[in-house]
Amino acid sequence: MIQVHHLENSRSQRILWLLEELNLSYEIIEYKRDPDTASAPESLKKIHPLGKAPILTDGDNTIVESGAIIEYLLDKYDEDKGLRPSEGQALLDYRFWLHFAEGSLMPLLVMKLVMTKVPKNPMPFFIKPIAKALTDKVTQKFIQPRLQPQLDFIEATLADRIWFTGETLTAADIQMSFPLQASSTRMDLSSYPNIRRFLSQVENQVGYQQALEKGGAFTTL
Repeated sequence: MIQVHHLENSRSQRILWLLEELNLSYEIIEYKRDPDTASAPESLKKIHPLGKAPILTDGDNTIVESGAIIEYLLDKYDEDKGLRPSEGQALLDYRFWLHFAEGSLMPLLVMKLVMTKVPKNPMPFFIKPIAKALTDKVTQKFIQPRLQPQLDFIEATLADRIWFTGETLTAADIQMSFPLQASSTRMDLSSYPNIRRFLSQVENQVGYQQALEKGGAFTTL
Protein backbone atom coordinates (compact mmCIF):
# COMPACT_ATOMS: atom_id res chain seq x y z
CA MET A 1 0.00 0.00 0.00
CA ILE A 2 1.27 3.44 -0.95
CA GLN A 3 1.49 5.79 2.02
CA VAL A 4 1.80 9.56 1.83
CA HIS A 5 3.19 11.30 4.89
CA HIS A 6 1.18 14.44 4.40
CA LEU A 7 1.93 17.73 6.15
CA GLU A 8 -0.95 20.19 6.20
CA ASN A 9 -0.63 23.18 3.88
CA SER A 10 2.44 21.86 2.10
CA ARG A 11 3.85 20.58 -1.15
CA SER A 12 2.54 17.13 -0.29
CA GLN A 13 -0.90 18.20 -1.51
CA ARG A 14 0.44 17.84 -5.05
CA ILE A 15 1.29 14.20 -4.47
CA LEU A 16 -2.25 13.46 -3.35
CA TRP A 17 -3.52 15.09 -6.54
CA LEU A 18 -1.14 13.03 -8.68
CA LEU A 19 -2.26 9.83 -6.98
CA GLU A 20 -5.87 10.74 -7.72
CA GLU A 21 -5.03 11.35 -11.38
CA LEU A 22 -3.32 7.95 -11.51
CA ASN A 23 -6.37 6.38 -9.86
CA LEU A 24 -4.20 4.66 -7.25
CA SER A 25 -5.19 3.53 -3.78
CA TYR A 26 -3.17 5.13 -1.00
CA GLU A 27 -3.16 5.87 2.70
CA ILE A 28 -2.66 9.36 4.11
CA ILE A 29 -0.70 9.77 7.33
CA GLU A 30 -1.37 13.31 8.50
CA TYR A 31 0.98 15.68 10.30
CA LYS A 32 0.19 19.09 11.77
CA ARG A 33 2.48 22.10 11.73
CA ASP A 34 3.75 23.63 14.94
CA PRO A 35 1.24 26.39 15.78
CA ASP A 36 4.00 28.84 16.73
CA THR A 37 6.68 28.18 14.12
CA ALA A 38 4.65 26.53 11.32
CA SER A 39 7.43 23.94 11.14
CA ALA A 40 6.89 20.26 10.45
CA PRO A 41 6.77 18.06 13.57
CA GLU A 42 9.82 16.12 14.72
CA SER A 43 7.88 12.88 14.17
CA LEU A 44 8.48 13.18 10.42
CA LYS A 45 12.17 12.51 11.07
CA LYS A 46 11.23 8.98 12.09
CA ILE A 47 10.26 8.40 8.47
CA HIS A 48 13.18 10.26 6.87
CA PRO A 49 16.11 12.09 8.52
CA LEU A 50 15.28 15.40 6.83
CA GLY A 51 11.82 15.43 8.38
CA LYS A 52 10.23 17.19 5.41
CA ALA A 53 7.02 16.46 3.54
CA PRO A 54 6.10 14.99 1.19
CA ILE A 55 7.41 11.54 1.96
CA LEU A 56 6.05 8.59 0.02
CA THR A 57 6.49 4.98 1.05
CA ASP A 58 5.69 2.14 -1.31
CA GLY A 59 6.67 -1.27 -0.01
CA ASP A 60 10.36 -1.10 0.88
CA ASN A 61 10.84 2.20 -0.99
CA THR A 62 10.89 5.56 0.78
CA ILE A 63 11.01 8.55 -1.56
CA VAL A 64 11.35 12.23 -0.69
CA GLU A 65 11.33 15.44 -2.77
CA SER A 66 8.27 16.21 -4.85
CA GLY A 67 10.00 15.85 -8.22
CA ALA A 68 11.56 12.51 -7.29
CA ILE A 69 8.22 11.22 -5.99
CA ILE A 70 6.47 12.30 -9.19
CA GLU A 71 9.05 10.57 -11.37
CA TYR A 72 8.86 7.41 -9.25
CA LEU A 73 5.08 7.23 -9.48
CA LEU A 74 5.05 7.85 -13.22
CA ASP A 75 7.82 5.32 -13.87
CA LYS A 76 6.01 2.64 -11.90
CA TYR A 77 2.31 3.34 -12.41
CA ASP A 78 1.71 5.63 -15.41
CA GLU A 79 1.83 2.82 -17.95
CA ASP A 80 0.06 4.69 -20.74
CA LYS A 81 2.22 7.81 -20.24
CA GLY A 82 -0.91 9.89 -19.82
CA LEU A 83 0.71 12.33 -17.40
CA ARG A 84 4.14 12.55 -19.04
CA PRO A 85 4.77 13.24 -22.73
CA SER A 86 6.70 10.47 -24.42
CA GLU A 87 8.80 12.41 -26.92
CA GLY A 88 9.55 15.64 -28.74
CA GLN A 89 9.26 19.21 -27.56
CA ALA A 90 6.44 18.35 -25.17
CA LEU A 91 8.77 16.01 -23.24
CA LEU A 92 11.48 18.68 -23.10
CA ASP A 93 8.94 21.21 -21.85
CA TYR A 94 7.68 18.71 -19.29
CA ARG A 95 11.15 18.18 -17.86
CA PHE A 96 11.85 21.91 -17.77
CA TRP A 97 8.71 22.84 -15.85
CA LEU A 98 8.97 19.84 -13.54
CA HIS A 99 12.36 21.11 -12.33
CA PHE A 100 11.73 24.84 -12.74
CA ALA A 101 9.00 24.76 -10.08
CA GLU A 102 11.35 23.87 -7.23
CA GLY A 103 14.70 24.82 -8.74
CA SER A 104 13.94 28.40 -9.81
CA LEU A 105 10.55 29.71 -8.75
CA MET A 106 10.00 28.27 -5.28
CA PRO A 107 13.30 29.45 -3.71
CA LEU A 108 12.44 33.07 -4.51
CA LEU A 109 8.93 32.68 -3.13
CA VAL A 110 10.31 31.20 0.09
CA MET A 111 12.71 34.13 0.39
CA LYS A 112 9.84 36.55 -0.17
CA LEU A 113 7.82 34.82 2.55
CA VAL A 114 10.75 34.98 4.99
CA MET A 115 11.22 38.67 4.31
CA THR A 116 7.58 39.38 5.17
CA LYS A 117 7.75 37.37 8.39
CA VAL A 118 10.99 38.75 9.83
CA PRO A 119 9.59 42.15 10.91
CA LYS A 120 6.60 40.41 12.51
CA ASN A 121 8.75 38.33 14.86
CA PRO A 122 9.14 39.44 18.49
CA MET A 123 11.91 42.01 18.85
CA PRO A 124 12.55 45.33 20.64
CA PHE A 125 10.19 47.98 19.30
CA PHE A 126 13.05 50.22 18.14
CA ILE A 127 14.47 47.38 15.99
CA LYS A 128 11.23 46.74 14.07
CA PRO A 129 11.53 49.76 11.71
CA ILE A 130 15.12 48.78 10.91
CA ALA A 131 14.18 45.15 10.28
CA LYS A 132 11.30 46.18 8.02
CA ALA A 133 13.48 48.60 6.08
CA LEU A 134 16.13 45.94 5.52
CA THR A 135 13.70 43.22 4.47
CA ASP A 136 11.84 45.62 2.17
CA LYS A 137 15.15 46.53 0.54
CA VAL A 138 16.09 42.88 0.00
CA THR A 139 12.67 42.22 -1.54
CA GLN A 140 12.78 45.25 -3.82
CA LYS A 141 16.42 45.04 -4.90
CA PHE A 142 17.09 41.30 -4.96
CA ILE A 143 13.97 39.13 -4.90
CA GLN A 144 11.48 41.03 -7.04
CA PRO A 145 13.88 41.74 -9.96
CA ARG A 146 14.50 38.00 -10.19
CA LEU A 147 10.93 36.90 -9.60
CA GLN A 148 9.33 39.28 -12.12
CA PRO A 149 11.00 37.81 -15.23
CA GLN A 150 10.02 34.31 -14.15
CA LEU A 151 6.36 35.25 -13.80
CA ASP A 152 6.50 37.08 -17.13
CA PHE A 153 7.94 33.97 -18.78
CA ILE A 154 5.24 31.75 -17.26
CA GLU A 155 2.54 34.18 -18.39
CA ALA A 156 3.90 34.21 -21.95
CA THR A 157 4.14 30.41 -22.02
CA LEU A 158 0.52 30.00 -20.98
CA ALA A 159 -0.65 32.55 -23.55
CA ASP A 160 -0.71 30.03 -26.39
CA ARG A 161 -1.31 26.73 -24.60
CA ILE A 162 -3.82 25.43 -22.09
CA TRP A 163 -1.33 23.60 -19.88
CA PHE A 164 2.44 23.92 -19.58
CA THR A 165 3.22 21.31 -22.21
CA GLY A 166 0.23 21.80 -24.48
CA GLU A 167 -3.41 20.83 -24.54
CA THR A 168 -3.47 18.16 -21.83
CA LEU A 169 -2.69 18.04 -18.13
CA THR A 170 0.67 16.51 -17.16
CA ALA A 171 2.53 16.00 -13.91
CA ALA A 172 4.49 19.18 -14.71
CA ASP A 173 1.26 21.14 -14.21
CA ILE A 174 0.73 19.39 -10.91
CA GLN A 175 4.28 20.33 -9.88
CA MET A 176 3.82 23.95 -10.98
CA SER A 177 0.50 24.34 -9.18
CA PHE A 178 1.99 24.87 -5.71
CA PRO A 179 4.43 27.72 -6.47
CA LEU A 180 1.81 29.52 -8.53
CA GLN A 181 -0.76 29.14 -5.76
CA ALA A 182 1.88 30.50 -3.39
CA SER A 183 2.48 33.41 -5.78
CA SER A 184 -1.21 34.27 -5.72
CA THR A 185 -1.10 34.71 -1.93
CA ARG A 186 2.10 36.75 -1.86
CA MET A 187 1.62 39.21 -4.70
CA ASP A 188 -0.91 40.79 -7.00
CA LEU A 189 -1.46 38.62 -10.07
CA SER A 190 -4.10 40.85 -11.64
CA SER A 191 -1.76 41.60 -14.55
CA TYR A 192 -1.23 37.88 -15.19
CA PRO A 193 -4.52 36.62 -16.66
CA ASN A 194 -3.03 33.41 -18.04
CA ILE A 195 -1.58 32.41 -14.68
CA ARG A 196 -4.92 33.14 -13.02
CA ARG A 197 -6.67 31.07 -15.67
CA PHE A 198 -4.25 28.22 -15.03
CA LEU A 199 -4.96 28.34 -11.30
CA SER A 200 -8.70 28.29 -11.97
CA GLN A 201 -8.23 25.23 -14.19
CA VAL A 202 -6.26 23.50 -11.44
CA GLU A 203 -8.94 24.11 -8.84
CA ASN A 204 -11.63 22.78 -11.18
CA GLN A 205 -9.89 19.47 -11.83
CA VAL A 206 -11.80 16.53 -10.36
CA GLY A 207 -8.59 14.88 -9.15
CA TYR A 208 -7.51 18.08 -7.41
CA GLN A 209 -10.87 18.37 -5.65
CA GLN A 210 -10.73 14.73 -4.58
CA ALA A 211 -7.24 15.28 -3.16
CA LEU A 212 -8.55 18.24 -1.15
CA GLU A 213 -11.37 16.15 0.25
CA LYS A 214 -8.93 13.52 1.45
CA GLY A 215 -6.02 15.74 2.46
CA GLY A 216 -7.98 18.54 4.09
CA ALA A 217 -8.32 22.25 3.44
CA PHE A 218 -5.30 23.69 1.71
CA THR A 219 -3.88 27.19 1.89
CA THR A 220 -0.31 28.17 1.03
CA LEU A 221 1.62 29.76 3.87
